[in-house]
Amino acid sequence: MSISHENLVQLSPHLSIKREKWGCVDGKDVWLYHLTNLNGITISITNYGGIVTSILTPDFSGEFENIVLGFDHLEQYQKENTPYMGAIIGRYANRISNASFVLDEKKYHLANNDYPNHIHGGKKGFDKVVWEASDMSTNNSVALVLQYLSKDMEEGYPGNLNVKVIFELDNNNEFKISYEAKTDQPTVVNLTHHGYFNLTGNKENILDHEVTIFADYITKTNAEWIPTGDIVPVANTDFDFTSPRKIKERIHNLPNGYNVNFVIRKEDDKKLTKAASVFDSNSGRVLEVFTTEPGLQLYTGDYLDGSIKGSKNVVLNKNMGLCLEAQHFPDSPNKYNFPSTTLKPGENYNQITIYKFFLKK
Repeated sequence: MSISHENLVQLSPHLSIKREKWGCVDGKDVWLYHLTNLNGITISITNYGGIVTSILTPDFSGEFENIVLGFDHLEQYQKENTPYMGAIIGRYANRISNASFVLDEKKYHLANNDYPNHIHGGKKGFDKVVWEASDMSTNNSVALVLQYLSKDMEEGYPGNLNVKVIFELDNNNEFKISYEAKTDQPTVVNLTHHGYFNLTGNKENILDHEVTIFADYITKTNAEWIPTGDIVPVANTDFDFTSPRKIKERIHNLPNGYNVNFVIRKEDDKKLTKAASVFDSNSGRVLEVFTTEPGLQLYTGDYLDGSIKGSKNVVLNKNMGLCLEAQHFPDSPNKYNFPSTTLKPGENYNQITIYKFFLKK
């Protein structure tokens, strides 16, 4: 069933989806969609950048609070100092060294927007465009479908790339993001969701969050966060989250906090795998991450400096959010020992990431 009404559509006593006009960018209407499940969890998403602006979940007392960083108004997301907050990232998530890569013996030059490197798709990546939006439902879920055509050589990437991203919330409290893409020329693709989670309801920082990452290795980086090509073990290092550890236990050993790609344990490259879990003991909230991707970027918001305010005027200080970005590895186009991010005509790019919410004592 397709939903086209602009006001609230009640699919069952509480399973619902609604949208509201949120503004206009590049002459295109921008909408804010609100997906609500039977348990009252509500996820708000805009078709500008595919940005998840809020996720309302309950704590032990039943109080619903927003557990991601975001902003109240569209204009705030259009500013340059809003660090990809909650957005779809593409064509290439994370960094590409020297803002260039070679594909089929041809060198492509990208924006060096993280000088001298390229990051998160360029100056106007997928986080800054207006996507075509539609919505759909089942008996157990509601979903927003976003589509975008990235034209040949947009931000320096070859090929016309047709992209579809489906955001689905079900009554099991699973938030599923499905990505699809097709190209008419060989290109590179690496998509992710750049949500900043804070299970306290944005009342405190994330240093007391207890994190588990099901990974025995990381991709080692240099001072510019570019992988060296080495895949190194986490055992006996500050990056060992194979058992639950609070962020604050070891982050002081890292001058710029955590900003690294973990190599997820996988028995089957294409199957959903549990990649991480996060627990906030004060609220009882738990976040679990499942993905088909081989990597997961942990970023602890160390470059947030208090210069911007988020929803409800929350000051976004250092460590106010925690990113868990399911992805292929950074700089894969230049690291031939990493899993390939090349997409060719006739092939389908598909990946799924699920964020699951629940409570525990």
